[in-house]
Amino acid sequence: MEELLYIEIPTPEIDRVRSWLQQEWQPGMGKSIVTPDGLRLQFPSNTTDPAPELSIFLWSLQRTTYLKVFRWADRSISGEGSIVKELTAKIRQEFPPTHPAPPEIDLSNQSIFAALEPHYPTTVKYFQKMPNGEADLQRVYWWEKRWREGVKNPQEPKQVLFRVDDTSHLTATSKHKYDLIYIGGALGVIHAAVMARLGYRVLLLERLPFGRMNREWNISRDEFQRLIDLDLFTPAEFEGVIAREYVDGFSKFFDANNPANCKAKVLSTPTVLNICLDAEALLRVCGDKLRQAGGEIWDETEFSRADVSGLETVVTSQYLPTGETRIARGRLLVDAMGTASPIAWQLNGVHAFDSVCPTVGAAISSGFEPEVWDEKYGDVLYSHGDISRGRQLIWELFPGAGEEITVYLFHYHQVNPTNPGSLLEMYEDFFTILPEYRRCDMDKLVWRKPTFGYIPGHFTVSSSDRIVAFDRLIAIGDAASLQSPLVFTGFGSLVRNLPRLTHLLDTALKHDLLDTDALTRIRAYQSNVAVTWLFSKGMMVPTGMSLPPARINATLNTFFGLLANEPPAVADTFIKDRTDWITFNRLALKAARQNPALLLWIWKIAGAKDIFRWLGTYIVFGLNAIVNFLFASWIPALAVQIQPWLEAKSPRIWLKLLAFSYSLRSGTQPPPFPPTAKSAAVYPLKPETSFD
Repeated sequence: MEELLYIEIPTPEIDRVRSWLQQEWQPGMGKSIVTPDGLRLQFPSNTTDPAPELSIFLWSLQRTTYLKVFRWADRSISGEGSIVKELTAKIRQEFPPTHPAPPEIDLSNQSIFAALEPHYPTTVKYFQKMPNGEADLQRVYWWEKRWREGVKNPQEPKQVLFRVDDTSHLTATSKHKYDLIYIGGALGVIHAAVMARLGYRVLLLERLPFGRMNREWNISRDEFQRLIDLDLFTPAEFEGVIAREYVDGFSKFFDANNPANCKAKVLSTPTVLNICLDAEALLRVCGDKLRQAGGEIWDETEFSRADVSGLETVVTSQYLPTGETRIARGRLLVDAMGTASPIAWQLNGVHAFDSVCPTVGAAISSGFEPEVWDEKYGDVLYSHGDISRGRQLIWELFPGAGEEITVYLFHYHQVNPTNPGSLLEMYEDFFTILPEYRRCDMDKLVWRKPTFGYIPGHFTVSSSDRIVAFDRLIAIGDAASLQSPLVFTGFGSLVRNLPRLTHLLDTALKHDLLDTDALTRIRAYQSNVAVTWLFSKGMMVPTGMSLPPARINATLNTFFGLLANEPPAVADTFIKDRTDWITFNRLALKAARQNPALLLWIWKIAGAKDIFRWLGTYIVFGLNAIVNFLFASWIPALAVQIQPWLEAKSPRIWLKLLAFSYSLRSGTQPPPFPPTAKSAAVYPLKPETSFD
């Protein structure tokens, strides 16, 4: 017996595929014998041996259909290659990929449930079981529509940022004056609270009721320590927002259809994402500290536009419950709106984001049988099948408080106008295939809330190829595409880089260095993270391309198998954005030796243009490694010594040196300077520039 063909047919309608295969497809040779799962093609034999056959069968998994062809004979059958080739072509023609968009709906005379039920019946069924399901489903629909608008019109994004000579006509009746105005209350409130505690007047705008989160957050103790070092949390407060600390987390990808050299053992990472945070409790703590420091929060307030002059930024927003227009003026606007940010789309256009992880899931209070999961363990990355409708679906599972678990389903996706990536389609998958991943009775599960979002990625070549700043405006978090290629969420990346961002921004504010050139230096670019974007590129199926179904799992197993065979510290370092040039190259060479086809696989997915683009990234990575070797041991120490006179004499040069000092160690070593909140002896905490 030999496998001749394995393909994925991008439709959940297996009965329609079976009917076509058995009744409409004409193989042109052999005798067709219908079977329950497909058909057999029997060929005449000139010997007493059993007649040679081709066995064609179908099965369904992950809301898609798969087909295999096996030869039942000791030798090749005449014409088998032509049959397989013709069958493949006919299937591609009869069952092409589809990328359905959400319907246009009018909620003035119907509920979101009634509007979407004909299109997403399973999603509607289970959202109706959630405490705030109607509002949450509206949020899913809104987010998908907003994302699609940005992807489909990158050349003409919505204009929300305007440069003006004078803002007095906008602020004649406004008494709201701040140093910092943050837009986005999830990642935004963390940074806003730190800056407010440094003495800055801070305003936070949030579209939702403050404290509501459509995600949960996981982190490790050593990463969260950054927030303790910044004096935002005490150790006791940190313990108070921990929902669960589990013993170990695992990564494993489906390898039943992988060649032997692409199978891998389970990767254990006990110190990666092993702290499950109560995200809403964390937001409440940050919000309380923001207010205690004199900051303000305008929730249920949607950003409309920003007018930037040489002296200030004027933000116009709308209070959603009443439609009232709110205007605030500030020295600096901080964009923390994530992928929904119209500012990021306007500044970067077609280069706003290169990839995205459409992510859906839910926090489930109870309902799983005891033998299905153990609260001491989680899944960091896991797949239970091959490519499904042009996506490699990946699961995450994190234990929470009590019996609660949070489960995510996502895939790495190329940003494409004809196929932007759908949250609603993903939710249909999630609610249908969750029992395939973790045995359960869906109707016995108690749903606490949905978790969803678009997590962006940018294929960075150098620190200057993405716009993260404008005069009196800077982006952080997902709006700046600050994310990790494996763990992919912006929360961990922001926390790891928070001392760096805070110190640099504090310095810029003190000296009113708020022009584009100065603010552009306040970014968390890391060449060791940038060089790994080719890895995430190899985890997505380009729109219009058909890959062997097991290809991405084979790629993932090649690399994760190497990490599983390394000392635990190597995987921990790699996933937490701290890998160095030597380790990266050693692992890349081992992967190439173990699976020589890997380079060809990635070449096919990425294409020549992106491969050569990545080579530029790799060269920058190597050059930065040389620079780090030459300067990291003494430049940061020298900067500390010369700070008093250099900062006083030339603040702009000092900001450049400070940014350079952080870049030398970013991602591989602790920050080169003491945390900002504990540096009162080095520089004043109150901003020197008056804003009245």
